[in-house]
Amino acid sequence: MSKHKSGKRLTKQRLVEMLQTLFQQNPNETFSLKQIFRELKLSTHPAKMLAVDVMDEMAWDDFLTKASDNSYRLNLKTQVQEGTFIRKANGKNSFQPDDGGKPIFVSERNSLFAMNGDRVRVTMMARREKHIKEAMVVEILSHKRDQAVGKLKVEKDYAFLVTEGNIFVHDILIPKKKLKGGKTGDKAVVKITQWPSKDSKNIVGEVIDVLGKEGDNNVEMHAILAQYGLPYTYPKHVEEAAEKIDPGITPQEIARREDFREVFTCTIDPKDAKDFDDALSIRKQGKLWEVGVHIADVSHYVKEGSVIDKEATKRATSVYLVDRTIPMLPERLCNFICSLRPDEEKLCYSVVFVLDEDTNIKNYRIVHTVIKSNRRYAYEEVQDILESSTSSKSSKSSTDPYAEELRTLDKLAKKLRERRFKGGAVKFDREELHFDIDDQGKPIRAYFKKSNDATQLIEEFMLLANRTVAEHIGKVDKPKAKDHQTKAKKTFVYRIHDQPDPTKLETLREFVVKFGYKMKTAGTKGAISKSLNALMDACQGKKEQNLIETVALRAMMKAKYSTHNIGHYGLAFEYYTHFTSPIRRYPDTMVHRLLTKYQDGGRSANQEKYEELSEHCSDMEQTAQQAERDSIKYKMVEFMADKIGNEYDAHISGIQSYGIYCEIDENHCEGMVPMRDLDDDYYDFDERNYCLVGRRHHHKYQLGDPVRIKVARANIEKRQLDFLLADEKPSKR
Repeated sequence: MSKHKSGKRLTKQRLVEMLQTLFQQNPNETFSLKQIFRELKLSTHPAKMLAVDVMDEMAWDDFLTKASDNSYRLNLKTQVQEGTFIRKANGKNSFQPDDGGKPIFVSERNSLFAMNGDRVRVTMMARREKHIKEAMVVEILSHKRDQAVGKLKVEKDYAFLVTEGNIFVHDILIPKKKLKGGKTGDKAVVKITQWPSKDSKNIVGEVIDVLGKEGDNNVEMHAILAQYGLPYTYPKHVEEAAEKIDPGITPQEIARREDFREVFTCTIDPKDAKDFDDALSIRKQGKLWEVGVHIADVSHYVKEGSVIDKEATKRATSVYLVDRTIPMLPERLCNFICSLRPDEEKLCYSVVFVLDEDTNIKNYRIVHTVIKSNRRYAYEEVQDILESSTSSKSSKSSTDPYAEELRTLDKLAKKLRERRFKGGAVKFDREELHFDIDDQGKPIRAYFKKSNDATQLIEEFMLLANRTVAEHIGKVDKPKAKDHQTKAKKTFVYRIHDQPDPTKLETLREFVVKFGYKMKTAGTKGAISKSLNALMDACQGKKEQNLIETVALRAMMKAKYSTHNIGHYGLAFEYYTHFTSPIRRYPDTMVHRLLTKYQDGGRSANQEKYEELSEHCSDMEQTAQQAERDSIKYKMVEFMADKIGNEYDAHISGIQSYGIYCEIDENHCEGMVPMRDLDDDYYDFDERNYCLVGRRHHHKYQLGDPVRIKVARANIEKRQLDFLLADEKPSKR
């Protein structure tokens, strides 16, 4: 071994670390051999020769680039990347590259105190033998958010905020004069005024809002929203702007629109809905049916660049927590002026179809309209009417004057649905957990909402309208022989959904084979989706159904908004957009504006601007979904808090290296049996087969298995339910 100047023996591993640090701390520098020997204090010939050999290996591994025969620099092309930092409470942080590559591990000591979601620049660390690939954060480009929510702890000389889920390395220090009246135990929102640095590891902040005492329903819901940077109050100046809007419809406005006030029209929504943004009309035209999909004309009232529009752009979506809706638009607009309430004249943007009995579209038109809804239905009412038409029981359908119209719409919707699945749409009818809430916001019942004929009736016509609008703009006709000009594609906002990850599909195929099922992972998009549907049908009602659906969903990509159309894989549509919910989704408002612009002969809009807006809307959609999931978790724990010690039949709904998730069959609440409580054996996590296997007794816990559980703990603060297995000795499977 070579000796360092200090006299200590210099190992190859130590020299690798020294070189790695030198180049990573100076990513833009080119070092000659003389400079390297001087910086690392290498004075002996063997040490210098070892360094040259190590640098040659590093260049071979693409960590370094040989700038000349006797100089090296960090290989910026492969070693310096930008992306998103993902912080985990267990210390297993990672870096997600912008190019969509696989996440790379970042140890805490190499994180530069980056926070979850921060945009960072990293350098790749030289790969150590038998170690995973690691990255080091060298610069924080921008912080994801500068606010945090948590619980205040006020001491004699100082105060600090303990954050939810320990998302920060350290608690946030708050000067006592910046507490805004907050006391120990209060939930508060804090703005960060000083980030950690090499000189100080402290995060310093100031209280901008005291939410109230922990455990209060309003406080907890506001805390969930604040945690994700979502607003929990509506700005007064925006509400005041909404108050100034004239809801009246002038004769001139009616004259420039198609009049549907005398045509049967209805809305069908959840029973507790207030913002009705879509309505259906139907009337006979000889042997054909004219069906109108009428959507609230939000863009008529909300002008681009206005105060209301800027707030809607920022929010991008309404957020639906268990017990409340945080609207995208001020209440006066979403629940009154724009909402398609019964017996009120309303302005709409409509797609009107002329269909034959087999739902072939004979023609369609996209027009501004005025409507007057005859009836506001809840899904349950429509379902009752539809079911009674196929049974002998007496029901509302015998007295409802519009029962025949609803039955006709249902018949047409069923044919549209059948055709969609024949065309290759993927069949995922996932159930959603819902709660009945009392006046204090306390959950009194938990249940799953299933899709039925009434919900599918609305779904099919909304899908048809969205697809038709996207095709209307996106499809460019080929020029005829006499024509010399091709119709140019115009900028538009699409709802896109990429094909499944091939690796995950193959994992799914290998997994379902064990249950005796087959599926294709190669071939056309249609062939793969048909194979997926056949799998979903085959496992229907079987013990493994939930398990297979869960694994299949993990192979699917997330849908998002973009001006670059790649089609929608899940729906098997070449063109698809969101047009039907402008009250609660900003992309729909953008689509309305673009449609109007092009119908009026306008030129193609700025693609860069709309792509940026599309990315923002996609991000906000994901954030809203995370907040919605957290509110469900909170209500789930609150619902089970008085049931400690109770036993229930359940099934395994998830498996991780730290425990098994179990869903109670009776009420669908989910909790975890921690690994430490599986004390009859040492269990290994088989990630590929979604199971835990005991080393000694070979007991196996697998997704979908039935289990008997006892409720052990309900931690409302952490939104966490802990279970114990009631039957201590699991059966050998």
